[in-house]
Amino acid sequence: MATPNRIITLITLEFNLILLYIGFTQTCIVQIAQPSLLEADNTYKIITIPCDFSATNCPISQPEVLWFRQKAEDQPERLCPKDQCLDEVGKFTTKSQIPHQAFLTLNEVDVSDSAIYFCGIAFSDSTEPKSKQTGPGTTLVVRNEKLLSHKGENILIAFLSLLSFYIAILSVIFIIISKQLKLETPNKTGTDKAPQKKRSARRIFQEIAQELYHRRYVETKQQERDDYIYENRRAHSNFERS
Repeated sequence: MATPNRIITLITLEFNLILLYIGFTQTCIVQIAQPSLLEADNTYKIITIPCDFSATNCPISQPEVLWFRQKAEDQPERLCPKDQCLDEVGKFTTKSQIPHQAFLTLNEVDVSDSAIYFCGIAFSDSTEPKSKQTGPGTTLVVRNEKLLSHKGENILIAFLSLLSFYIAILSVIFIIISKQLKLETPNKTGTDKAPQKKRSARRIFQEIAQELYHRRYVETKQQERDDYIYENRRAHSNFERS
């Protein structure tokens, strides 16, 4: 009696044979990958747009590589028809590298070259619908102002990172100092009240001492005045008796 695994294996083999017979396993499938964005400035002399593709179950013959360009509100424009861009002197130069790479080079780049560039791969010997595919497109942006170089971008990123780190450290220091000041404020207020109380008590004591001194001084002067009057009267009386 056959085991379940053997039965599954036999069914799988029979199914693959059926697919092979009707041609499904020989479907040619092309997949294309392009960079979504490329930037350049007017200092660039040339710029190259890559196109990577894969071909599964496709004919051995080399595929045809097609390039299209679409500007804003314009119809797609085919570039380099019938291998007209093999010369490096022209505006466009195409180049294919085995196994699955193609390149479009733009010479004398200027602002008018800003557009979306599509790469197309077609296997002419195959009638399968997926044997002819167009890539997602690469948006080329050419600017008048000079772009930062890769080294300049790295320096700017490093500077911004250091600046952010410095700001973070200052923020932490500020928070710590603020908390420390809040903790020290009650103690400082308490210590300030004691000298103030001492000063108030000392002032009250001085005022009392001044008042006592003033009273004693007035009483002393009054006693001296009374003694002076008494002596004068006594002397006057003795003078009259004599």
